[in-house]
Amino acid sequence: MKRFVFVLFCALGACVPEQKSTSNQRSPIEGTWQLLSAQNITGADTVFTDYTVGMKGIKMINQNYFAFFQHDLNKGTDSLAKFSAGSGSYTYENGHYIENLAYCTGRQWEGNTFEFELMITGDTLVQEGREKLDDLGIDHVIREIYVRLK
Repeated sequence: MKRFVFVLFCALGACVPEQKSTSNQRSPIEGTWQLLSAQNITGADTVFTDYTVGMKGIKMINQNYFAFFQHDLNKGTDSLAKFSAGSGSYTYENGHYIENLAYCTGRQWEGNTFEFELMITGDTLVQEGREKLDDLGIDHVIREIYVRLK
């Protein structure tokens, strides 16, 4: 029983959101991340997308900016053709991540701010938050799972 409690305590401790450093140290969210999967939750409906089959998504985060890119692996030659990209500035503190989307292939998304909670466990980043754009009729929760690329 003591071993179970110890393991449970360690596992819970690993799920605590990373803190933003006030020194010159690199933030734990900085780097290049590959999108593994995403859940899009609208009301009672959940759509799961596996980004390891037929698609690839990358998110890059540096000290002040983020960028994301997603595309199909068939070079746009079939009915699943897809390419999307976006970039902008962000803020991050105590697991709270805010993207200010300045550029996007979906131009109507530009100029919007999106708030997420981030959790990092080892080389895995989980990003979850609500995307709400009244003008486009969009109101859903997304949960994306990334792995750090080395």
